[in-house]
Amino acid sequence: MMLKRIALIIVIFQLTACAELQQVINQLPNGGITNDQIANGLKEALNNGITNQVSTLAVEDGFFKNELTRILLPEELQKVDKTLRSIGLSKVADEGLKVLNRAAEDAVSEAIPIFVDAIKGMTFADAKNILLGDKNAATNYLQSATSEALYQKFNPIIQQSFQKVGADKIWTDLITKYNNLPLTNDVNPDLTDYVTGEALKGVFTMVEVEEKEIRANVGKRTTDLLRTVFALQD
Repeated sequence: MMLKRIALIIVIFQLTACAELQQVINQLPNGGITNDQIANGLKEALNNGITNQVSTLAVEDGFFKNELTRILLPEELQKVDKTLRSIGLSKVADEGLKVLNRAAEDAVSEAIPIFVDAIKGMTFADAKNILLGDKNAATNYLQSATSEALYQKFNPIIQQSFQKVGADKIWTDLITKYNNLPLTNDVNPDLTDYVTGEALKGVFTMVEVEEKEIRANVGKRTTDLLRTVFALQD
């Protein structure tokens, strides 16, 4: 019955104006749900993802101790990390990795206001596509709407964080020397760019974690609005 309701909504949306669609929605069983309620429910879900998950990345060890988001060396340089550990210098290797993760932790708090702006700009059409889309449709929407702005915000903060501890020079020298070795494939010597990209991946990973929880776990729908709206996709 619920699938029939959703299919009916989609067909009617394609064939009628929004006002006519609203009249049909109001006549559905178990009470009507307005366009604004659908949009607001999705906005609330996205805000929950930011509050519950992204904010946890902005604290010390938010990236470093999270297996889903921990930033490692670029693949081509992971042999350096393994070599250090193999000769008893695991602490040194960890400190090198912490520098990368600390920079991401410094930057990630800048994501929240950018996400909020993107969520405010979400239309009913966006909300409908997200609600009836794939299980990560909301995350994909945010990624499309915010990635460029997030990169522009993150990059200078990460660079400043590196400069603060001298990591920019250490890693630039290391990567340059590695690229000069025979029989190796060159890697991007701009570690700021690399960590910025990895930080963005971490942010969207945690948004997706929350989105999947809200979609799959009724207990995560903590308000009447969330329960009402997400019942349409169940």
